[in-house]
Amino acid sequence: MRNRNPLLLMALLMTTGATGLAVAADAPTPTGAPARATLDTNGDGFIDRTEAAKAPRLAAKFDTLDANKDGKLSREELPRWHGKRHGRGPGGRDDMMARLDTNKDGRISREEAKADPRLAARFDQMDVNKDGYLDKADRELRMKQHRDAWFAATDTNKDGQISKAEFDAAKGPFGGPRGGHRGDAPPAPKAR
Repeated sequence: MRNRNPLLLMALLMTTGATGLAVAADAPTPTGAPARATLDTNGDGFIDRTEAAKAPRLAAKFDTLDANKDGKLSREELPRWHGKRHGRGPGGRDDMMARLDTNKDGRISREEAKADPRLAARFDQMDVNKDGYLDKADRELRMKQHRDAWFAATDTNKDGQISKAEFDAAKGPFGGPRGGHRGDAPPAPKAR
């Protein structure tokens, strides 16, 4: 009898998991239109000033982006950040890094970074290990520093452990980290 309980539990978990997969497979996939298509309300292939007003960040940069000053943004003039968060998707960070790595050694030198002015301006900040290259080691070290900073800010009683109360206080209302973007410093938990 003792051996049956774990097997029964495993069979129950596997059945439940398979059911969940079957339900997920039957669910229709969302077909949300890309941001450009939703902004281009008249369907002319361009985004004019009135259409851009629906996206405040785009509207604020409209004059800068409108390179040929024709009063509308073509596909080439639009920012390339749509659908390319955190290196995923075509044209994301991973593609950009591969494009900049002209000698294909798997890392970006200061000279290679000059091809992207924004990257060149942040090169010293991003070269965390100060070896003169941007590579996987820098990214991993930066992530470790971020985790350590989050832990230090979350461990309010400084006992080297995070209690459930400290963890819950560090989470935002939707279960994620409080504050802004991933690269931001973690917010300090509220004093109790």
